[in-house]
Amino acid sequence: MRKSKNSQIRGAGTGDWVEERKKMAKNLRDERSDVYRDHRAQLILSKFLSSEIEKLDPNYDPNYGYTYPIVEAIVGDHAATETFLDHLYEIGILKREIFDKIISCPKCNSSGVSIRYCCPYCKSFNVKKSSLIEHIQCGYIDIEDRFKQNVCPRCHNELTKPDVNYRKAGVWCACNDCGKNFDIPVPSHFCRGCKNIFVFEDAVYRDVYSYSLNQNVMKEAGVGYILVAPIREFLQSHGFTVESPGFLKGKSGASHMFDITALKSDLTRHIIVIDLATSAEDVVSEQSIIAMFAKVYDVAPDRACLIAIPKMSENGRKLADLYKIELIEAKNQKEVMKALEAHLSFTELAPAESRPTPLTETSLQ
Repeated sequence: MRKSKNSQIRGAGTGDWVEERKKMAKNLRDERSDVYRDHRAQLILSKFLSSEIEKLDPNYDPNYGYTYPIVEAIVGDHAATETFLDHLYEIGILKREIFDKIISCPKCNSSGVSIRYCCPYCKSFNVKKSSLIEHIQCGYIDIEDRFKQNVCPRCHNELTKPDVNYRKAGVWCACNDCGKNFDIPVPSHFCRGCKNIFVFEDAVYRDVYSYSLNQNVMKEAGVGYILVAPIREFLQSHGFTVESPGFLKGKSGASHMFDITALKSDLTRHIIVIDLATSAEDVVSEQSIIAMFAKVYDVAPDRACLIAIPKMSENGRKLADLYKIELIEAKNQKEVMKALEAHLSFTELAPAESRPTPLTETSLQ
């Protein structure tokens, strides 16, 4: 059946929309890839992966309002922290949900704001609030202060049982300045910082969020980028100078990049190289072992380690054993760090004759 001109136009429009959506999705993936290489993002996301943080809730500070101390310690600035978290949310790395609403002063932006309930007649906040009490037996209603010693001022019977012979019938306010009574006060805000008085219409009214990790992005990114930060800190804590990515020059004169290079400049000049290989499928391909061997053969570090997440293929295991590449297989960050610590001993380096023999001699620069 021949399509009508209108249907063709609609189809073209739909195609354009789909292409635009694909382009937007690709741009977001590219942005996320850049962020995964950011050391600050690696530190923050590693805390989610290790379950140190399951949900990032803000803490209230009287001077600054809501803050995120864990993130602020990494980012280094209060204002930059909110911008950084917003960016992680906008590109789909973090999810967020509303935690609270905060009122800030329109004059000085302070969140040290109190709410005042004011008289609707003279606008004074010198207002006294009372409860209205109804004596059910005789129907008398008055403010709580009039029922002295729980006795009804009309019939003089005692009020003994709430919701049986008396009940609260609402609230009543009295203005201590103009003397007028009313039931509903008018709210206003008072800034304790600059003493500014303002109403809701002028208030800065902002959302405050809790953040959690968007698990969907992990298949796309793998955990490789995010694992770099804790591994870096682990190696540094044991006296290594760490670079990520790290570049080493081999015998051929070519410079090779590893996800992590670690150098201990002691009498033995111990050099470790680490690559990370991840897969959204069940196993990591042996191609990652082959690719690392080509670099290791030229560079000849003291130790070469490949971290495969979640696990290496059977062929890859055989090649790792053949090529003298130490293989760590792990499903998550905790398993990686535990296995890495077991593989690499830092408290006392083995003597040179007991270390793995380098694959080839080379000069490292």
